[in-house]
Amino acid sequence: LERVSQRELDAWIARNLEPSTAFSRQVKETVKKICDFLKEQCFDSIRVHKTVKGGSTGKGTALKNNSDADIVVFLSCFSSYQDQKERRAEILNHIEKMLEQCRATLTFSVMIINLRRKGRFGTSARSLSLTLQSTSCSESVDVDVLPAYDALGRAPRSTDVELGAAPAGAALAALSPCTGQVIQDAAPDPNVYVRLLAARGDLSEFSPCFTELQKLFVKRCPAKLKNLLRLVKYWYKEVLKPRNPSANLPPKYALELLTIYAWEQGTGASEDFSMAEGFRTVLELLCQHQKVLIYWEKYYSLQHPDVGVFVKNLLLHSSRPVILDPADPTGILGQRADWGAVAKEATRCRSLPCVAFVHPWNVQPARPVTVEIKRLTGHTLTMSISLDTTILELKRRISAQWDIPVYQQCLGQQEPGRAPLTLQDSATLAASGFLGSTMLMLLQTEDMEVLVKDNCRMTPYTVRPTDTIQQLKQKIYEKQRVHVDQQQLMFDSKQLEDQYTLAHYGIQSKSVIYLLLRLRGGTDR
Repeated sequence: LERVSQRELDAWIARNLEPSTAFSRQVKETVKKICDFLKEQCFDSIRVHKTVKGGSTGKGTALKNNSDADIVVFLSCFSSYQDQKERRAEILNHIEKMLEQCRATLTFSVMIINLRRKGRFGTSARSLSLTLQSTSCSESVDVDVLPAYDALGRAPRSTDVELGAAPAGAALAALSPCTGQVIQDAAPDPNVYVRLLAARGDLSEFSPCFTELQKLFVKRCPAKLKNLLRLVKYWYKEVLKPRNPSANLPPKYALELLTIYAWEQGTGASEDFSMAEGFRTVLELLCQHQKVLIYWEKYYSLQHPDVGVFVKNLLLHSSRPVILDPADPTGILGQRADWGAVAKEATRCRSLPCVAFVHPWNVQPARPVTVEIKRLTGHTLTMSISLDTTILELKRRISAQWDIPVYQQCLGQQEPGRAPLTLQDSATLAASGFLGSTMLMLLQTEDMEVLVKDNCRMTPYTVRPTDTIQQLKQKIYEKQRVHVDQQQLMFDSKQLEDQYTLAHYGIQSKSVIYLLLRLRGGTDR
C-alpha cells in the first residue's frame, strides 16, 4: 500500500485484496460442513433452529489472505437473552468437546487448527474460535462459533400482546419458511429490543442475536463500496495493527460502519465514486475521532418510548467517538479502545501516494440532522446540519437566509402540555437532545404593542413575543395596580396560563387580551 499510486488503487485492490474464487469455494464448503455438523451431530436433546454465517465472509467483504467468519448457532435451549447469558459457557464446552472428537472423522478441504476460546465479558468466553487453513496455499479464515438466542425469529408472547407491544401472531421479520433465517432487510418488531433492554446485559453482549441484520446492513452495499471496506480492513490488519501490537484497538466493525457512513454522507450513496477520495475521507474521520457521533435508525427508532430514550441517553452520555451498531441499540463500539493510536497512524497515512493529492468528501464527523425552522407567520426554512452545530451557529445561518439579526432570534421547541423550551446559544443540537429530525419555533424578539381590555378601558402594553403571561401580568400590576393573583387573562376564548409565552398563544402586535378580575373569594367578575 505504501507504494500504490492513486491511479493504480482500484486495480491493486482487485489483484491483492479480493479472495480467490477457489479458496472462497473451499471455505464455503467447510463452513457448510461445520454448520451441518452443529445441526445434525453435535446435540442430542437441543434443537438447532438455524445457523447463520456472519463476519466478513458472510457479508461479502472477505480479504484475500486472511479473513474472518462468524457461525452463529441459534439454539432451542435459549428461550431468552438471560438463558443465553447463563448457559453459554456450558454450550461452548459441549461444542468444543464434540468438535475435538469429530474433526478427525470429518472430511474438510481445509485444515481446522487453533481451536480455542474467545471472551469479551469478564472471564466468560462468548465464542469458540478456530482457523481454517488452506492445504494448497497461504489463505486462511478465522472462524468464531457463537451460540445465541433466536431473538429475531421468536413470535411475540401473549404478555407482549397484553402490553400493546405487538398484535397477536405478528411476525417479527420476514423469515424464510425453510431455514427460519431473516430474508427481508427491514426493522423487526420493537419488542425484540424492549426485551433486550430489560435483560440488562453488558453493552454489545447479545450482539450475536442480531447477526442477520448486521449481515444484511453490509451485504446490501454495492461492490465498489465493499472493496473500499476491504481496503480499510487491510489497512487495519497490515498497517495499523503491526505498528501498534500492544494497543487496545477498536473492533474492525467500528471502522466498517464509519466507512459506510462516510460513503453515505459523502456521495449520497452513489455507486460511482473515487476509491482514493473514500479512503482519504475515512482517514480524516479517524483523525477527528473525538468528534465522531454516528448512528442509524434503520432497525430501531429514536422515537420509540423505551428504546428511543435508552439510545438517546447512550448517545449523549458516552464519550466520543460514538459509533452505534445499527442492528443492536446497546452496541456502542470501541468505547475503551485506544483511538489515539488509530488517529496517529491515520495522520501518517494521509501522505500515502494513493491519497496524498486527493480531497476528502465533505463529511461531518457528527451525523447531520434535518431541522425545520418555523416562524409565527407560517414561513419555514429547512436545513441539514451537524449535531455539533451550536444554537448560535444555527441562528447565524438563519440570519443569512431571512435577514433577521441574531440578537432578535429566540429559538425554542414547543411540546404539547409543556412550557416552551428556549435554547441556549452555547449548546449544540446534540446536547439539546435533538438527535433526529426536529422542528424549532423562531420568535423575533422585537417589541410589539398589545391591548389589554377590562370593563373600563383598553390599555396598551409594550411586550415581546417571548414574554411569558406571568411577565405580562406583572406589567399590568405595575401600571394598573391589580395584583397578579387576581388577574385572569383571556385571548381567543382561551384562558392564558402563566408559564407560556405570548407567542405560544399566537398573540401578535395589536392583539386584544381580556382582563378578568378574580374576587378574594375566588369568583370572577
